[in-house]
Amino acid sequence: MFKKILAPVDLQETPLARRALDIAVEQAQASGGELIVMSVLPGFGMPLVASFFPRDQLQNALDTVHKELRKLIDGVLPTGLHGRALVVEGHPAECIVEQAEKQAVDLIVMSSASRRLERRLIGSCASRVVELAHCPVLVVKS
Repeated sequence: MFKKILAPVDLQETPLARRALDIAVEQAQASGGELIVMSVLPGFGMPLVASFFPRDQLQNALDTVHKELRKLIDGVLPTGLHGRALVVEGHPAECIVEQAEKQAVDLIVMSSASRRLERRLIGSCASRVVELAHCPVLVVKS
């Protein structure tokens, strides 16, 4: 089954992220696998954006998001299930696919909250991940 599962979450979409995370936990439990819960901070590395912030601001933001992600994980992981937090900076879809390959995951479980007309069936980030991922992607809709 799935031995390593990546669950990218948007901490601003907590109810939907929680629903996708619950499904990822179920999948990890069913296979005795490992769960990697990931969040992406977009934009800080862009030169124009970076010029507005002090150098240590990116690290402070990454640390803050990591703490919030860890709280979320601690609230949903049952005893005995191994889970870890991963926070990266960049374009969300590209970072998710890159980390899925780097971490050698077997499944990506992610939410999609897009409301745009052209992305009604699947969100833009989720559709890009589905398009580029080397492994199955389970998309949880609102």
